[in-house]
Amino acid sequence: MRSQALLLLCLLTVAIFGFTYSEMSITDTPNLDNSTLRGKSFNNITLEASLKPFKKNDKAYIQQVAAELFTQWSALLRHTDTVSVMLWTSDGSEILDYKGKLDQPLEWARYIGNPNTEHEVGSGPKELSLHERAYVYMENPPAFTYGDLKFIIQTLKETGQRITGKPVRIGATFDPGPEFAKSEFKYKKHPEILGGNAMGHKTMVSCYSTLNADADAYAGFPKGIPANTPFGTFLGRQSQHFLTDLGYDFIWLSNGFGFGVEGWSSTGAIFNGKAFAPEKLANTKELIAGFWNLFRKECPEFQIQTRGTNLSTGADLARDGVDLKQIYGGHYNMLPPPNSPWAALDGDFGLEMVGYMSRMAELPDERYLFRYYTHDPWWVNSPWLDRYGQEPHDIYLPMSVARINAKGEIRLPTHLNFLTADNSYGEMPAQVPDEVTPHILKARYDSPTAPGPLVWVYPFDEYHSWAYKQPDRLPEIYYGDWLIRQAINNGFPLNTITSTGSLQKVLATKPAYFSESILVSIVPEAGSSLEKTLIDFVQNGGKLLIYGPADHAGPAFLSLLNLQNTTALNGEFQVNSTITIDELTKKYPSKIVHNALFSGGGVATQVKNKGDAGTKILAKMTQAANERDVVWVREKPEWKGGKVAYVRGTNSSKFTGGKLLTPDDPEQLFTGPLLMRYVLNQFGLDYRIDKRNPSVKNPVLTISRGSNGFFFSGYCPNTTITHRFKLPQGAPILTGYETELANGYSVYSMPKAWHRESRLFVDQADGIVSCQEMTSGVKHMKRCIRLMGLKNATVRIYPDEGITDEGLHVYTNTSYPWKKGQTAFKPGDKKYGKHYVVENVTGDLVAFW
Repeated sequence: MRSQALLLLCLLTVAIFGFTYSEMSITDTPNLDNSTLRGKSFNNITLEASLKPFKKNDKAYIQQVAAELFTQWSALLRHTDTVSVMLWTSDGSEILDYKGKLDQPLEWARYIGNPNTEHEVGSGPKELSLHERAYVYMENPPAFTYGDLKFIIQTLKETGQRITGKPVRIGATFDPGPEFAKSEFKYKKHPEILGGNAMGHKTMVSCYSTLNADADAYAGFPKGIPANTPFGTFLGRQSQHFLTDLGYDFIWLSNGFGFGVEGWSSTGAIFNGKAFAPEKLANTKELIAGFWNLFRKECPEFQIQTRGTNLSTGADLARDGVDLKQIYGGHYNMLPPPNSPWAALDGDFGLEMVGYMSRMAELPDERYLFRYYTHDPWWVNSPWLDRYGQEPHDIYLPMSVARINAKGEIRLPTHLNFLTADNSYGEMPAQVPDEVTPHILKARYDSPTAPGPLVWVYPFDEYHSWAYKQPDRLPEIYYGDWLIRQAINNGFPLNTITSTGSLQKVLATKPAYFSESILVSIVPEAGSSLEKTLIDFVQNGGKLLIYGPADHAGPAFLSLLNLQNTTALNGEFQVNSTITIDELTKKYPSKIVHNALFSGGGVATQVKNKGDAGTKILAKMTQAANERDVVWVREKPEWKGGKVAYVRGTNSSKFTGGKLLTPDDPEQLFTGPLLMRYVLNQFGLDYRIDKRNPSVKNPVLTISRGSNGFFFSGYCPNTTITHRFKLPQGAPILTGYETELANGYSVYSMPKAWHRESRLFVDQADGIVSCQEMTSGVKHMKRCIRLMGLKNATVRIYPDEGITDEGLHVYTNTSYPWKKGQTAFKPGDKKYGKHYVVENVTGDLVAFW
């Protein structure tokens, strides 16, 4: 009887409403058991998209596209509390042009290439590039009104909530440039607002520009725009009307907008590539703050999300007057900028990592986001498929980053963005979410839970103070981030960040928190609380790597380093290093150029007391009869195992007129930041490579700590290189790989992109050792790892967090059902973290827990 009633209901549904019961059921909110999910969930995942997938202005078709969008990403969207869609509708001119009428025609991003050039869309000779002339993305693209856009927004919200069971938010976008859609407003009616030169002379809107008078009516200015209206006022008021009327929830400020004028360049309002102009800093700071305050006065409630620049906190401050501390402290209800997507284009992952980390050292609150470049809806590339070659390095490298806050808590990205879900032709190939999702989830599963081997102590407050109070230090502020950028690009495994302020608070309450890490810091200000903290850290057993000039160091820190400053030298030197540990067929050159403008001043450092038994000089730079010490380490018995290393640091790159600083030719000049990686072997962290010649690009490496394990992630621009690893606890053995140990190092040849766990370290001179995941066959055991090829080895085992002595089982030279071969182990030295040691092992070892 019940089945007959159900059949009758279905027939009535079809007759009355035109759809079937099964079609109704797929719109029901899913009731899934999220307790089955692994890893920390995100607060929000954003799918960015253009309007191109909506190839027909038809309501049923729009609903179908929306359903496909959320369905493709549904496996990943289970791992978030909220889902967002950020619409690249136009270039932001849809906000500027809005008149408050929903029947107003919408100029939207229906192009491939730049539509704001001297050549009309689709015209001109074939040899013109997409930067010189645009095409429409399909024949007869649909026309939309603002009312149609409102329907798309509402459809996305309703469809997304039905499919995901999550609340769905929709974001608008404002881009300052010419890339995405035709803009009469920017390039014909109001060119006076243009200031930046990222895509040609005066092609980018300046956030602190002012508008000329305009008699046309706009939603926020129905009587026209008065002369000298600040752009922040105009954009804010227009945004308030536009976002409210169309049903948006937030706005994204793109490509550096709100963060100075030059979002992509190594120069800007303060630095022209030849000299710094500190006298412009105060006014620039006021202008940028004025934009934010004016915008927020007109648009007070909608959340602001930001793209930021392609550079970093210190470099942005010194070159373009971007005061991130002021912006973060403005209570603007904003999300900080994520990692830049430009590493997909130029391979500069060091700059991506430095920008990402430096902007999260301090935050407006605990939220920050990671953004991944899947497709480009404008420039005929889909990075996952082409630029990355389906290799996940730009997932695992930045997702190995962790921020340590003032409470000593590890903070991971709360938000995840995908630029974009559609490609330049409006296609949404399911292949991309199908292939990308597992890597995103794997990186999230393996996220850091503790500080990494290196922790960058970022001088966020110091840089923002020095810029105004000690403007002669602008070159030093500019230099610091560039040095770390080049160090990371040469294998310096840095992926944990904290600020100088947070460090001091953490050590005051948790003095052993960084006992397994090497702190990486600039020279502290004389007499500062940071100076005292760092000295106490070293003298109580801590490991510290100091970089940069010591011109402002105080007597106490100079004494700690055994350092004295002499006459600063600049220009060409011979470098003599005893720690050049890479093996090259053609050796690195011995000549190096230290350019004071790009290296925080000249080289002035020397060891003061060369007879000090605890000081070991590792690298010198010589110019004629003058010699400067540029790398050394120092330790004293009373420091309880503490050690400090100093690297003066040459930024081996310079401004040559392009967007970024150009590295020196490694075939002709030694790359100074290599010394940052080389000196780590003095702390027992030894990563070295074998390659043919200096021009073979070095790998990028991160080492993170998750659930008591070690996670190695890498990118090899050239896969012909060989990697050699040794940590203080022995050679790391990567799970799933074989290694031929050589002189105590584990040796690997790695693919373009790789991400591997190590929970077993071996102290053994040579031999082929294999490490494989397996099953124990024992109930309630979650992990089982087998080592093979051991010869009188000492093995150190790092089980997951929470595993007790009773929960770990170790066997040698046996197999299931484990009737014999149970092997004794003992707790390891606490200075290497929580682990267990098995000695004198020959043959196989199995550990399970």
